[in-house]
Amino acid sequence: MRAVVRRAGKLVCDEIADLEPGPGQTLVKTLACGICGSDLHALHYLDHMVEMTRRAGGGDRLKPDQDIVFGHEFCAEVLDHGPGGGRFKAGTRVCSMPVAFGPAGFEAIGYSNSLPGGYAERMILSEPMLLEVPNGLSTEHAALTEPMAVGAHAVAQASIESGSVCLVLGCGPVGLAVIAALKLKGHSPVIAADFSPRRRKMAEVLGADLVVNPADASPHTRWADFGVPATLMEHAVARMTGQLKGRSVVFECVGSPGVLQSVIEGCPPGAQIVVAGVCMEADRIEPSLAINKQLELKFVLGYTPEEFAETLMDIAEGRLNVAPMITGEVGLDGVAGAFEDLRNPEAHVKVLVRP
Repeated sequence: MRAVVRRAGKLVCDEIADLEPGPGQTLVKTLACGICGSDLHALHYLDHMVEMTRRAGGGDRLKPDQDIVFGHEFCAEVLDHGPGGGRFKAGTRVCSMPVAFGPAGFEAIGYSNSLPGGYAERMILSEPMLLEVPNGLSTEHAALTEPMAVGAHAVAQASIESGSVCLVLGCGPVGLAVIAALKLKGHSPVIAADFSPRRRKMAEVLGADLVVNPADASPHTRWADFGVPATLMEHAVARMTGQLKGRSVVFECVGSPGVLQSVIEGCPPGAQIVVAGVCMEADRIEPSLAINKQLELKFVLGYTPEEFAETLMDIAEGRLNVAPMITGEVGLDGVAGAFEDLRNPEAHVKVLVRP
């Protein structure tokens, strides 16, 4: 079967071995798969990603010098089951968290040397992880379940109170998913900031109450628009007089060196900083400044099975409008070009691969 393979730091279209499902596994046809920012990082920084995973206790099974087929934001069609059968008949459209369980243990779909991801014509998925796509939901929208669940998880992990003001820094797919999740949960106001005009426009479409171009002014100058105390003294007085609203929350969805330090410098005292952007380089912050401002740093990754399933239903029921985020589609031959296009934030928001 055909697939786009990461090989020696490049993407190549090639024929790979056909797949045979084992016990508890389901063979599926890939219908659509989103290109994720983590795949763009992994093309060039996979050695670093594997090393960080190993140091975090996640093992080192993935070998960057061996072939890998990316793709973990997918919707697929059931073709066949391994011995023992499965719940869904052939032709059923399904989504799944991109994880599989086999004789060798846990595998991350799209970051595995043995199980290809969604940039392949077919995949092997674990039967217990499959969720049927609700009737009527388009394949394209179902494929966005995974990235939207990332935003849902980040919001669920935040300490948002009544009266909290939220700032989303970076309006790429992760930041946009956070904005959508915030509005779905009824949180307001939401400030969004990005240098890209296209991404700022998309933030407005998804419900941001105030959109800021950091090239014009720091987004941290807008806290005062919503009555947030800007200094330690103002914060202390507001707290003592009972006038302090809910704590401010900053979602860092950029993942570039220096951004976290700039947030620590600019955010209000007592704020929570939720880090969802993945910085691929070593970075530096000033802990003493964060201590003086009594800030909370929280790092988030992925989502829970419950959040994934809820996100699929939120999309199916129209509570999450993902249609505006899909800005392009390519076949397997166009994946390498799409990776290049996505380096320009004005070119696309989310590109789907149609194997």
